[in-house]
Amino acid sequence: MTRTRSSSPPASSAASDPLARLARQVSRCRACPRLVAHRERIATEKVARFREWTYWGRPVPGFGDPAARVLVVGLAPAAHGGNRTGRIFTGDESGNWLYRALHAAGFANQPTSVSRDDGLRLVDAYVTATGRCAPPDNKPTPEELAHCRPFLVRELALLDRLQVVVALGKIAHDGFLAALAARGDAVPSPRPRFAPAVLLVRRGVFPTRGV
Repeated sequence: MTRTRSSSPPASSAASDPLARLARQVSRCRACPRLVAHRERIATEKVARFREWTYWGRPVPGFGDPAARVLVVGLAPAAHGGNRTGRIFTGDESGNWLYRALHAAGFANQPTSVSRDDGLRLVDAYVTATGRCAPPDNKPTPEELAHCRPFLVRELALLDRLQVVVALGKIAHDGFLAALAARGDAVPSPRPRFAPAVLLVRRGVFPTRGV
């Protein structure tokens, strides 16, 4: 792939940008009382090493290039990662690994992601999650994931150049397929099974790679 376009951080997106409007809607969601209570408690209590931070403490929207051909889908923000910084996969070890890999492959302008205003740009890639709030014990319930699913469905509609989806784990993989089904796209039956580092390609469905 030749990558020529880059994303803007959420704070600099134009007011008329559909993805920016969706991001604002995501960040205001209070559909799941358990998740609202957990994310706000974590944002208040914090941990010693991040005591000086003002935590985001809200649902975390997707991030990246509106013209992306590669979509990375994870599970949910980390309590002291995305829930602190306000950017998906930012401020925790999984994010450190992910953005180093994206930079090495030419999808990011820098190998680090530490805050929403650190200058990171993604090129031809977009990162999102099946759950938008940090869940207790990193385990969202099926009902909570269902509440979040319309956000992923809308992202898929807006990211109309996608060709490849990288699913970071089984829940992300299954959540992506559920979002495809929810928007009326053809999904094979039986559905493809998640397998680490196995490329699954099916007619009528984006290629999905499990990691």
